[in-house]
Amino acid sequence: MIDRSLLPASFTIIFRKIDANTHQLRTSQIIHLPREQIFTFFKDPRNLSEITPAWLQFRMLDHAAGERVFEGAEYDYSIKWLPWLWRTKWRSRIVRYLPPERFTDIQIMGPYHSWEHLHTFEEVSEGTSMKDIVTYRLPFGLIGKFAHHILIRDQLEDIFSYRAMRINEWASGNLTRKERQRSKKGEANI
Repeated sequence: MIDRSLLPASFTIIFRKIDANTHQLRTSQIIHLPREQIFTFFKDPRNLSEITPAWLQFRMLDHAAGERVFEGAEYDYSIKWLPWLWRTKWRSRIVRYLPPERFTDIQIMGPYHSWEHLHTFEEVSEGTSMKDIVTYRLPFGLIGKFAHHILIRDQLEDIFSYRAMRINEWASGNLTRKERQRSKKGEANI
């Protein structure tokens, strides 16, 4: 669970039901940095592990693929989608890439029936307004609908809330890289 008191004051998250198994998640956050700097961080898929909760066990399967970002680029990951069930592969593709304003990634293969994630970055007086609009459809009909009600919605809320906290840490210069955390844990075990 995420300690909601640690969320940035500007962070909002809203869920909307589109139809029986299709939902939309919208987040918004003000980041006190220039848009180009923020876009540079977010366009690099290798930074995803820094803003993803550890319980998802997110792994980029081909780090070299993340070195170039362009429309049509594809990236392979693995995650532990339902922590007590299984690890699954996730392949995403960049379908609309308009730096430094926006980009969209879609799931090509993964746990959802469909997943489209629009990232937008708008200059505002305080810095940059970053918004995410995720439209997703669950598989398995009634089972998917039930799973969303009892598990998936809360899981997504935790993921995007954690992400907002980590982005805030990064923007304020206080992000402790996960690799350094792992190294320190390893050193402590020696």
